[in-house]
Amino acid sequence: MPAEKGPGSTAFAGTINLTGVLHIRTGRVGADTAFGKIVAAVERAERTRAPIQKIADRLAGYLVYVALACAALTFVITRDPRATIAVVIVAGACGIAAGTPLAILGAIGRAARAGVIVKGGLYMESLGRVDTVVLDKTGTLTFGVLEVKEVRPAPGVLPRDLLEAAATVEHRSEHPAAKAILRRAAADSIAPREPEAFDSTPGLGVVCTVEGTRMVAGKRAFLAARGVDLARLGPAPADLSEVVVARDGVLLGSLHVADALRPEAVAAVQALRDMGLRTVLLTGDSTAIASVVAGQLGVEEFQAELLPEDKQRRIVALRSQGRMVAMVGDGVNDAPALTEADVGIAVGSGTDVALESADAVILGSDLLKLAEILGIARRCRRIILQNFVGTLAVDGLGVVLAACGVLSPVFAAFVHVASELTFILNSARLVPMGPAPRPSPKTVPSESAIPGGASV
Repeated sequence: MPAEKGPGSTAFAGTINLTGVLHIRTGRVGADTAFGKIVAAVERAERTRAPIQKIADRLAGYLVYVALACAALTFVITRDPRATIAVVIVAGACGIAAGTPLAILGAIGRAARAGVIVKGGLYMESLGRVDTVVLDKTGTLTFGVLEVKEVRPAPGVLPRDLLEAAATVEHRSEHPAAKAILRRAAADSIAPREPEAFDSTPGLGVVCTVEGTRMVAGKRAFLAARGVDLARLGPAPADLSEVVVARDGVLLGSLHVADALRPEAVAAVQALRDMGLRTVLLTGDSTAIASVVAGQLGVEEFQAELLPEDKQRRIVALRSQGRMVAMVGDGVNDAPALTEADVGIAVGSGTDVALESADAVILGSDLLKLAEILGIARRCRRIILQNFVGTLAVDGLGVVLAACGVLSPVFAAFVHVASELTFILNSARLVPMGPAPRPSPKTVPSESAIPGGASV
């Protein structure tokens, strides 16, 4: 919902004026504005992010030194050159050195096939260790487009008559709630009438005249000031935005609008919880709305009414607790948190700033892909660990047998090649095979069907 601004209010740089004309006194410019601070927070987080250690390369290097040391020790003890050569041959780190990048490359390819672009192997490795997923609300868990949730006609008024009057009075309004009402009317095959006169009071309501009939829609105070009796109107829901409608001073009822929750959001959060991940909802919305959405989704905790720097501080706090954090967002205000997280994940329908700040991008907005990519990353990590343990076990046993003279140099070479081929093939299981799956179409609320509306 738009944030209403009046005399003395603060208007943040980078926001959009919906209706009317604003006279603004510039208080801060450049880096001192809210938008400038977002840019600075992103740059600061990028500078302070610690690089992930390349464990595979280090371990492979250590194995070479260990093999040479074992060979030298074997020759000193046994004075047997064949056993010494067998020790050198049987020990190898190719299963790690070649298998690890192959597993990561396969995981990145499989993720891309699933519709998620990961911007590097380091981030794929980090995704496999994530234990906390932080979610933005608007545009990520919701469509970011309002829809009519409830139609409450007054006693004696038909729901269709209420909806027709609301669509008529809101026909020329540019407010997001008005567009939601027009979409609902179009879905119910209700055509609004063209008003002869129209007047809008930003932040309060609208008034129109149709064939001599005066219609009013807006907040309760707006209608009460025009003599409309609101005694028959029930209590307003705390988690929905209310639009009250009257005709010729007679109450017709109210409509309640809210942001539409993505249909796959509940299943996506449940999938994350089934994986043992902690889920956190961070939003700039009101506490009442955040509480309802958190309950619908089943997230473990939420925080509301947050500014961009507040989201970033929350990510810092989680990481200071030893958590491996993935942040999922779509907007400019999510950029600092996306950059601060161990892995930032942006949805493809988000802003350019969010896409640039993120380490992975979900093409489109299907949140079920989030659980899928985390599953792929975990599988990649398991395969790499299997190669680590397997290589150490085979090399350790082979060195002992070769030092004791059980393995000849020829058989040691066979063990070396066979074991490393096994580990490389184990990593190759992640390489996607066959044609890419065709994406399934999803229904998304659109404003293109609204007369004069812009497509989303």
